[in-house]
Amino acid sequence: MSKVLEGIRVLDFGRYIAGPFCGALLADLGADVIRIDRVGGSEDRFVMPVTPGGDGALFLQVNRNKRSITLDIDSPEGKVIVRRLVLTADVVIANMPAQTLAKLGLDYESLRELKADIVLVAPSAFGGSDAMNERLGFDGVGQAMSGGVHVSGFAGQPMKAMVPVVDFATALACAMGVLAALYERKSSGLGQKVDASLLQTALNFSSGLLIEEALLGSNRQATGNRSPIAGPSDIFQVTDGWIIVQVIGTGMFKRWAHLIGAPELVDDPRLASDQSRGEHGQLLSARMAKWCEGRSQQQALSALEGAKIPAGPVHSPQEVLEDKEIADTGAFEWIDYPGLATPAPIVRAPMNLSRTPLEVNRRAPTVGEHTEQILYEVGYNAVQLDRLRELSII
Repeated sequence: MSKVLEGIRVLDFGRYIAGPFCGALLADLGADVIRIDRVGGSEDRFVMPVTPGGDGALFLQVNRNKRSITLDIDSPEGKVIVRRLVLTADVVIANMPAQTLAKLGLDYESLRELKADIVLVAPSAFGGSDAMNERLGFDGVGQAMSGGVHVSGFAGQPMKAMVPVVDFATALACAMGVLAALYERKSSGLGQKVDASLLQTALNFSSGLLIEEALLGSNRQATGNRSPIAGPSDIFQVTDGWIIVQVIGTGMFKRWAHLIGAPELVDDPRLASDQSRGEHGQLLSARMAKWCEGRSQQQALSALEGAKIPAGPVHSPQEVLEDKEIADTGAFEWIDYPGLATPAPIVRAPMNLSRTPLEVNRRAPTVGEHTEQILYEVGYNAVQLDRLRELSII
């Protein structure tokens, strides 16, 4: 079966999540994605180590379906190899500061001199402003600067999401940008640069808050897990754990009120709209918490489902892995990796295509696993490879 990006080659200089996960999505779509590792392994390989060799959990997730070459890209010999690889490529991914890109010859001006139809994907922390383009930043910094952290957590204690939502969403935006650039290239014959930033992604997440603040000056504050714009929308304790319930819209609110045996709430003037129900969310959360007392997770969720009210269990990571309903959606591809006694649950991409599906069919590469293969493909021979090893270029 042919793939959407079959025949497309991607050079992935990305690190951590935003760049590498973009590459993984392109690989899921059929592209030949080559990860450029430092000799000995790049630093992001070893975050959250899960294998005897120190390979990390996130590395296994965001580098599936790729090949790996080790390369000293700072050396003159390494730069020659990079240029040869670029001449065979369609896309370059490099989430590095602008000055570093220029120093390595991976900036767009340098790349398009080599190959006019190359597409460069260069996600950054803060975008292209002169004031911030050399500053470093991670997911949490983007979350914090967007305004979203201010309204998360509790009064006096802001909280960010503990999973890197901004990183992963930026990678999705980058992958969409690549697809758009490749589509446009069919008519123009030219490449272009795809920009994205953690901050811009995070600002998109906070956009409703920002528009409301600009127009109304609402000055929203943290309300824990309780929504300030509808209700009841909160996390509630049941006898054997916790559940989340999200009631939005008057029709749903009426069904909820009848479910908990409080139909009089429907005619309460304080609760006439989502906005007012959010403002009186403490009252509604207290009523819902009382209803949850004495009910198990299964009992509560079954009743809520019957009333067509969005709700779900608050899972621990182990409970996610044990949830048969989640497994039955095809969420995971269990893949063997050298040194692991059991397969690793690689999470499939968040989208799929019916006729040309995305697939996870290759584990993340070990350090430099495909170096010889890739260099042979761009014209190097065994003698040249031996010399490059002696010089620690590969």
